[in-house]
Amino acid sequence: MVSINLPNPDRSITPYVLTGEPIPFVKHKASDFNRIAYAAAHVVADPLASNDPWLTPAIDWDTTLKFRHRLWDLGLGVAEAMDTAQRGMGLGWAEAQELIRRAQAEARTRDDALIAYGAGTDHLMPGPDVTIDQIIRAYEEQVGFVEAQGGRVILMASRALAAAAKSPDDYARVYGHILSQVKQPVVMHWLGEMFDPALQGYWGDIDHDRAMNTCLDVIAAHADKVDGIKISLLSAEKEIAMRRRLPASVKMYTGDDFNYAELIAGDNQGYSHALLGIFDAIAPAASAGLAALGKGNNNEFFDLLEPTVPLSRHIFAAPTRFYKTGVVFLAYLNGLQDHFQMIGGQQSTRSLQHLAELFRLADRARVLSDPDVAVSRMKAVLDVNSVLTK
Repeated sequence: MVSINLPNPDRSITPYVLTGEPIPFVKHKASDFNRIAYAAAHVVADPLASNDPWLTPAIDWDTTLKFRHRLWDLGLGVAEAMDTAQRGMGLGWAEAQELIRRAQAEARTRDDALIAYGAGTDHLMPGPDVTIDQIIRAYEEQVGFVEAQGGRVILMASRALAAAAKSPDDYARVYGHILSQVKQPVVMHWLGEMFDPALQGYWGDIDHDRAMNTCLDVIAAHADKVDGIKISLLSAEKEIAMRRRLPASVKMYTGDDFNYAELIAGDNQGYSHALLGIFDAIAPAASAGLAALGKGNNNEFFDLLEPTVPLSRHIFAAPTRFYKTGVVFLAYLNGLQDHFQMIGGQQSTRSLQHLAELFRLADRARVLSDPDVAVSRMKAVLDVNSVLTK
C-alpha cells in the first residue's frame, strides 16, 4: 500500500493510504462516443524562462501541445485558448494568437482532431468610454483571426460588453452583428459571474432566468449560425430549462463542473454535450465513461464519472475562478508536466490544505495515474513549502 502524510483542517498531519485503482489510459476515437465532448485545455508554463511572471507569460510550447495530442488520443475535443488556459488571467490576446496558430498546426497533422477556439474581446480594456461599436470591432478582430487559421469559433463572453451594455438590446446588437457574418456555426459561451465576477449581469440582467430569455432570443434569430451554447452557471436546473427551449438544431454543451455526469447522461427529454474544464484534469475517466455511454452502458458511465464529481466540486469551489490551479496541480501529480508552476504565478491561489484534499479526492476518483509518482510529487510540494510531514 502507498501512503503519504498529509495535513488536515485541524492542523494535524496524519497518514493517508491510497486506495484508488487508477483508471487506465485507453485510446478512443470521438466516433466511439454518442456525445460531443470538448476538454478546455490548460497551458503549461515555462518555469526556466527569464521573465517577470506577473507581467510576461512564458509558455512551454512542446509540453502544452503534447497535452492536446493526449486529449485527442482519448477521443476528446480541445476547446482552445479558453478560460482554462488562463485567458484573461495571465494569457493575453498576443499569446492566445500564438497558441491558436500552434494548436491548429498540430490539429492539421491528424485526421481525428476535434478543436475549436475562443474568440472574445479581451484585448479591449473595459472602461466608461468603450462603445458598442468598439466591442463589435474587437469581436470581429478575434473571430477573423480564428477563421483565418481555418478554425471553428467559440464565441466567448465579453467583459467589455458587460460593462458597456445599457440594456439587453445592446447584447442583441453585438451578437446579431457577429453571428450574421461568421463563416461556420459557432459555439456560444455564457460564463457565469462565479467564474468571472466582471460578467455579472450578462445578457442585460442579473436574474439568470430573464437573462436566459435574451440569450434564447439571440439564438433563435440566428439558429443557422449557432452550433450550440455552453453555459457555465453551476446549476443543473437552469441548464436543463434552457436545453429544453433551444431550437432543435442547436446543441447544449454543459459547462457545469458540478453536475456534468447527470447532464451528459440526460433524461427522456434530451441531454447535454460537454465543454468542460474538468475534462482536462480527468481525461481518462471522461473518455472511458463516454465510451461506456456510447455502448449503452449507463451504469458503467456513472460508476466511472460519479466519483470524479466530488473532486470537480472541490477544484471548482469558490472562488471558482481559481479552479485552474487545481487542474494544473493534477497534471503535475500525474506526470504530465515536470513542475507546479503557472503563468502569472497562479499556483499560489490555492492553499496547501486545498491541495491536500484535492490529492485525497483524486485518489478516490481513480484519476492518479501512478500513485508512486503522485506521492513523490505531493511530498515535493509540501517540502518546498516547509511543511514537516515526517
